[in-house]
This record gives sequence, C-alpha cells and structure tokens, in this order.
Amino acid sequence: MTNNTAHQPLTLVTGGTGKTGSRVVTRLRQAGHSVRIGSRTAEIPFDWEDRATWTPALTGIDAVYIAYQPDLAVPGAPAAIRSFAAAARAAGVRKLVLLSGRGEPEALECEQIVQDCGLDWTIVRCSFFAQNFSEGAFTDYVVAGEVALPNGDVPEPFVHIDDIAEVAVAALTDDRHKGEVYELTGPRALTFAEAVAEIAAATEREIAYIPLSRTDFVAALTEYQVPADVVSLLDYLFGTVLDGRNSKTTDGVQRALGRESKDFAEYVRDTAATGVWNAPGQ
Repeated sequence: MTNNTAHQPLTLVTGGTGKTGSRVVTRLRQAGHSVRIGSRTAEIPFDWEDRATWTPALTGIDAVYIAYQPDLAVPGAPAAIRSFAAAARAAGVRKLVLLSGRGEPEALECEQIVQDCGLDWTIVRCSFFAQNFSEGAFTDYVVAGEVALPNGDVPEPFVHIDDIAEVAVAALTDDRHKGEVYELTGPRALTFAEAVAEIAAATEREIAYIPLSRTDFVAALTEYQVPADVVSLLDYLFGTVLDGRNSKTTDGVQRALGRESKDFAEYVRDTAATGVWNAPGQ
C-alpha cells in the first residue's frame, strides 16, 4: 500500500463516470479508499476543456487516474496532458496512472510526458475494449442485428474493462507498480466478425457482420448524425490502430495482477445474461 500515513490518501479519478473510471471508483471505494470523482457534474467539477477546474479538483489529492476524453489520439491531447501533469505536480500530487492506447503515436507521446513529469507514474496501455460492443459505439448495431464495420478480417485481442480497472486500482494503491508500463490485452485475438459471431451464439440471435470500406463507414456514421469529432476518431482507430499492428496478445494483466486476463467469451456470456443485446421487444 502507499507509504503516505500523514493523512487518508485521496484519489482523483478523471472520467469517473465513464467506462473505466466508474469501475475504478467502485473498486477503490470497496477497498476503503477515499475517492474524488472527476466529472463536470461532480461536487468539485472537473472538465478537461476548462483548465480553471483542474487545480480545485487536484487540491489535496495523492494520486490521479488519468482517463483523457475523448482519446489521447485526438489533436491537442499531448498539450493537455503536459499542462495537467504540471498542475498535478504544483498541487502536490504524488502519483499519476495514465490510461493509454496501443499503437497510437499520440498516446506514446502522452506516456512520455507523464514519465518525464517528475511524479511517480504507471502506464496502463490497453487494446480495444470488449465493452465497446455493449457500452459503446457498437451497442445499437448489435441490438439491431447488423454490425457494419471496416475491418472484419483483422484480429484484435479485446481487453475486458474489469481487467483495466483492477490494474489501475493496483497501480493507484500499491507503490510496487511505480514505473511500470502494463500493456493489457485479452488472452486471444479475434476478428470483429468472429467477435460478432460469438455474441450471436450467446444471444441465440441472427447478428450479421457486414464489412465496409472506411469511406462507406464514415458516410454511414455521418448519415446517422454521429458528431464529426466522433466520426473522425473512429475512422482514425479503424484506419490506424486496428490495422493489425496490435493483434499480438501480451502478459500485462498477468504481470500486474498475477492472473490471466479475462477471455472475450466470459465477457460475452456475462453481458448476454443482462439482456442488453436483446432485440427490441424481446
């Protein structure tokens, strides 16, 4: 555990209501740790786009979980991370844990900024989230029974967000993880077409996978009035990060937690049981 015994350590979880942040908050609280949720609607608001909120949110904080929104790959992210790390150091923060992405040059730049900022650090570098099929951009596609995406034949070792949260909590609360870069993946790589087939089998539904060109994918998102910045980010991810460079699995979960990472099949089984993928009216 941390060596700070002068006060009850307080952890700021940015993105504290998001996919990974909410799970980090829950696990920290379950373990008896004090948490400040970093969100625009929190008692002490935190907003990545309003730097005036940073110092108040960082005051009295021992460690920070950094989940930059919308993604470290977007323009301006390195500058924001550099300024935030400086603000954290000025506020007396001791430790930063950065949620990062695999295969993103901008994310690697942000990692280096955190590593060089003068504070204790841990990098949690993740593959594509399994939960994007149930809590993210592709949920509606699965429910509708037709998942149309631009890379059906490129394997991706989808990572379970529970693994991300557990590694992040370990890094936030145990100094043994200081200076570590944990690259997290699931235990096997599947194509998006194979992932959709596993979801279809678990839900006992017909769910088609339809391969698209990137041009048609962008056109479809635009037709559905997806915000332009989201369209740009998804196009970047499918054209760059999901081009096969990240297909190899890693042992990051094993190194951090001493256990194997959760398989996509476990995610599918548990998620199907919630009914989130049921067809309308089912």
